[in-house]
Amino acid sequence: MDDADAADHPDNADLAWETLDSAVDYACPGFDVRRDEVRFPDGDTDGFHYVDEPPAVVVLPLTPDGEAVVIDEWRQAVGRVNRGIPAGTMEPEDEGEGSADGDPSDAAVERAAARELAEETGYEADAFERLTTVEPTNGMANAVHHHVLATGCEPTADRDLDHNESISVETVPYDDLLAAVVDGGLRDGRAVTAVLWYELLHR
Repeated sequence: MDDADAADHPDNADLAWETLDSAVDYACPGFDVRRDEVRFPDGDTDGFHYVDEPPAVVVLPLTPDGEAVVIDEWRQAVGRVNRGIPAGTMEPEDEGEGSADGDPSDAAVERAAARELAEETGYEADAFERLTTVEPTNGMANAVHHHVLATGCEPTADRDLDHNESISVETVPYDDLLAAVVDGGLRDGRAVTAVLWYELLHR
């Protein structure tokens, strides 16, 4: 049963909350904090706060030799350098015709993936393939992450980092990246998801 079927399933219909009103309580670059006034199934009402942010792409880049292009980036929220892979917000110019459920087209996702790959790493890919789409924290955010495999990556682009991005780039054997997922050395959830989906689909 997929999510759409589950939402319409008679056993789940009485779980839905009704949104009575919605407003942004706090806005900052990258996301908003939104408060919905909701009515619960038992009739009570209350406010629910969540992070409201645009969809994003997460790119697993592989070189022609099969090495992974990874980034090391300072992450203020956890107070350390984090190993991960390129990722970023989809922009309005990425949008094309989407699907009936609002999912962006493959072309739109690929445009965003190509841009983020080039801006953060200086690499360009020969081809892109969507791996999966997930809602990583849907208990507290409406974030949607489109995970993409980029193959044939070569360092042919100029990096264009945002003012608040501190990033270094290197290539590592893919098997080393996979080993880091298995032994807990790689803690970035987006990178872990991309590697595991690549393993499911291609290995």
